[in-house]
Amino acid sequence: MAFIGEHINILLNLVLALIMFGLGLSLRKIDFQQLLEQPKILGIGLFTQMVLLPLFAIVLVSMFNISPAFKVGVLILSICPGGVTSNLVSYFAKGNVALSVSLTVSNAIITLFTIPLMVNLFLDVFFNSGNEVIELPFLDTVFSIFMVTLLPATMGMMVRYRLGRKIMQLQKTVNILFPILLLLVFAIKFLGGKSSGGTAISISEIIELTPIVVTLNAGAFLLGHVVAAVFRMSFRNATTIAIEIGLHNTALALLVASEILGNTEMEKPALVYALYSFVLTYSLSIGLVRLRLFRLKRRNDDSINEQ
Repeated sequence: MAFIGEHINILLNLVLALIMFGLGLSLRKIDFQQLLEQPKILGIGLFTQMVLLPLFAIVLVSMFNISPAFKVGVLILSICPGGVTSNLVSYFAKGNVALSVSLTVSNAIITLFTIPLMVNLFLDVFFNSGNEVIELPFLDTVFSIFMVTLLPATMGMMVRYRLGRKIMQLQKTVNILFPILLLLVFAIKFLGGKSSGGTAISISEIIELTPIVVTLNAGAFLLGHVVAAVFRMSFRNATTIAIEIGLHNTALALLVASEILGNTEMEKPALVYALYSFVLTYSLSIGLVRLRLFRLKRRNDDSINEQ
């Protein structure tokens, strides 16, 4: 365990690359056709995720009395794209999985360039002072993110193309290995000291961060539904966009905060967020689906009774 702790960033890179490789394995031609067939819905989803959500996050961190490092950590989380998890929740919630994958892929490409720009803006506004100034090197950050996101996703696509239906067994292996490695990273980050690759996060810090990360998660989900309602999208597409906006790639947020910025305090919001995000987003999605089905059933019953 000590050896793993000392090389935690290597393991984090491996986990993130494996996540994106798994995403690449799941991509089909139809997923890219969705980029052309649903440009309006895709554009609205990306605008909400790339513009409205960071603005919401900025307002949110300004309302809470937390440290500058925690504020930047929350903001880093808000600009990280979704991933395989959001696609999975969209599937269970009977959303538009093709749209979810299209949003994930598009956002992953865009954030390759927006993350270094926006993180440096967040640092200048909320963190940097005369005594301590840090920034993300643009080209190095783009290269680092590319190596653990787009490159493994492309490799996954190539493997799927070569193996065809045989890919199912490889996908099962990746889907089993990915959660195990991710849980291992989170366990080290939560339980380990700073000397062993952990963050030395305390119970009081978890309690302090819980309200803000839960508000970020639930607020982002509701923001997606509000925007979808304004543009009169179908419930299926609205649910998909809400899930994609509500769930974020915590592994990427940890990578930016820990390896590139080298600040363990900025990692902590992503860790606490990971405790709640999947369960909360899944519960909200399934709850709204069941509520809609209940209303539709009652409306049908009322219509039959009137006849």
